[in-house]
Amino acid sequence: MNNSTQNASSRVTAADCFGAVTHEVSNQPTELTDYNLFSTDIALQEAVQREGAQWAATELECFGTRTGSAEYLELGHLANRFQPEFDTHDRRAQRVDLVRFHPSYHQLMGSAIEAGLHSSPWTDPKPGAHVARATAFYMQSQVEAGHGCPITMSFAAVPCLKLQPDLAAQWLPKLTSRVYDPRNVPAAQKAGITIGMAMTEKQGGSDVRANSTRAVAIGVEGPGQAYELVGHKYFVSAPMSDAFLVLAHTRVGLSCFLLPRWRPDGSKNPMQIQRLKKKMGNASNASCETELRGALAWMVGKEGRGVATIIEMVAMTRFDCMTGSSAGMRMALSQALHHCSQRMAFGKLLTEQPLMQNVLADLALESEAALTLSMRMARAVDGRCQSTSEDLLVRLGTAIGKYWICKRTPQHAYEAMECIGGSGVMEDTPMPRLYREAPVNAIWEGSGNVQCLDVLRAMAKTPEVVPAFFDEVDKARGAHTALDRHVAELKKDLFDHTELEYRARDLVDRLALALQAALLLQSAPDFVADGFCRSRLESRGQHQYGALPRGVDVRAIIARARPK
Repeated sequence: MNNSTQNASSRVTAADCFGAVTHEVSNQPTELTDYNLFSTDIALQEAVQREGAQWAATELECFGTRTGSAEYLELGHLANRFQPEFDTHDRRAQRVDLVRFHPSYHQLMGSAIEAGLHSSPWTDPKPGAHVARATAFYMQSQVEAGHGCPITMSFAAVPCLKLQPDLAAQWLPKLTSRVYDPRNVPAAQKAGITIGMAMTEKQGGSDVRANSTRAVAIGVEGPGQAYELVGHKYFVSAPMSDAFLVLAHTRVGLSCFLLPRWRPDGSKNPMQIQRLKKKMGNASNASCETELRGALAWMVGKEGRGVATIIEMVAMTRFDCMTGSSAGMRMALSQALHHCSQRMAFGKLLTEQPLMQNVLADLALESEAALTLSMRMARAVDGRCQSTSEDLLVRLGTAIGKYWICKRTPQHAYEAMECIGGSGVMEDTPMPRLYREAPVNAIWEGSGNVQCLDVLRAMAKTPEVVPAFFDEVDKARGAHTALDRHVAELKKDLFDHTELEYRARDLVDRLALALQAALLLQSAPDFVADGFCRSRLESRGQHQYGALPRGVDVRAIIARARPK
């Protein structure tokens, strides 16, 4: 080395005085991992106790440890990063309709099925069974939402199949089994299966009565009999499932069918996938367009009563939509609270800054209200066979909850992302995935307008749902003047039957807020219930996050909601 080089290498620069090593990391929050999704969620623990599933607390806490581990949370990231791929044929030119998934997706599916998220209330029915299952589903959905679609449909298919006892005897033992077998082979070769759904057609969407798929009887017509289906299904959820519930027209009318992926003789059923959908959210889960070219299927339920038959399935999928959206809110809130409790700005932690406290507390109120309504509906599902009032509450409350909670989730996800700031937009964090997932449940299983029309239909068809609803709300009568005023105005407007359809969204908005407020007033701490009532009920119109009125105990709300 010459002298000039040696002098240059040893020279102290002006920048060295200020530390030329620039990458000293400070003021960066840690990752939210290795925490228990059950024991760190006070509202969830209270709901389990209150709604009758306290017997499952130990098991749920163990499940919370698993779902909150760094390794398990990483599965959700990987399942969305490496999305499904599709092969129409194998290398021998045989039609296979094979959807390939990343191993992380199969791990999530396997753990969900092993935990009974697809079957536990059906195989072990007892008080609180649906509450316990909904709690586990709520935690699992915080990790990853896409694989929840086939779990939900398999779960929801059970009451539908029970309407056809001969098919139920054949299919339910494997459907409710806690064995996950993703192989593309006939169901007879498996110990456990999943079931999907194929209702939507391109010309009808939610208007399934516009479906054009035809069903032709192979021999004898009627329930439980074999048909061949011809048509095009525009949106088949979870096409890797072993069988599907499908709507098709017979001579009598729109009917429900069970269509397997393979025929009993081991040959491929001509249910041919045309392409996978390119979805904004729910990316880990496959959805597709499918041609039915004489596909073998068996009628489920009464001929010509397909909508009434499959609605048994839809009711349960809608319940899972509200629970899943509540889970999305909880994860977004947890991420925001975790970040803001460690991040300094302008000399103070974000959680110590009044305007941020307003936003965080508001997000926490929305999350707890969504959870509280979902768990109350879970208890109603548990009790609907024993109690007429609980059955009536399920009929109306599920439609209201599915509409409102799913509708509130996208804005909630965005506000939580904004709390985190620029880092929240980065794809190596959970926030973009939560944001893309947020609108999905509001659209699937009946969009907002469909849910509002279903509420009106339930009121017209079964008028008893209205007094059953207000009986539930009136349990909190006198607990808060804002709720009493809200309910009085709501009753007045509800019994004005002019232009009901035009006013449906406004009415269902207010029904949802009344029910959430009443439930919180009966179960949550005063600072939560009061904050919710004052911010949601004392002013008409859409509530914007971060606009809580003065006097709300934001510190207490934040402390209650923080995952710790």
